[in-house]
Amino acid sequence: MSYRSALSEVLTGTVGPAAEATAVQGRFPRSAVTALGGAGLLGLTVSTEYGGGGRGLPEAVEVVARTARVCPATAAVLQSHYAAVAVIEAYGGPWLRAEIAAGRHLASLALAESDSESEGEELADGPAAQAALLAPSSAASRSGDVVALRARKQRVVAAGEADLYVWSSQPLAAPDGLTLWAVPAHAPDLY
Repeated sequence: MSYRSALSEVLTGTVGPAAEATAVQGRFPRSAVTALGGAGLLGLTVSTEYGGGGRGLPEAVEVVARTARVCPATAAVLQSHYAAVAVIEAYGGPWLRAEIAAGRHLASLALAESDSESEGEELADGPAAQAALLAPSSAASRSGDVVALRARKQRVVAAGEADLYVWSSQPLAAPDGLTLWAVPAHAPDLY
């Protein structure tokens, strides 16, 4: 079955019927995410080598746009997931990529920090806003084989619901730039 047909079935059978309750009650669209995973749509952009759909970002955009017409909350979750998966596809290990391809992992981005200068304000569009978002003030520290990440992330879509977060921090050993980490939801002290 094509990803378009699979999406149509999920939108009609699961996402659509739950959309009003999701919006009115402000609930996380868990049944929608589970159905999307089962239909192979969470793994749409993962390489076929790992069991994914092997599709690109244009197809992901199509899936998000079609989903948004039915349930904007589910579309927001998918958008963050596909953005996180793009990072994982570029830098992630085989096990994680296979888990996402199989629809067993929902990923999300954890980039913005609450101690940034923009706290309490809406970020404007444009290069300055993007720079503020991608300039973490938090640092990572290493103790043996353990890396500790300390930050108060904000604007995390699917916070508390995702299985994995692509998390930004200042680099361990470089004077500038950033490092992206794959942080599992079950990591100690993650809340």
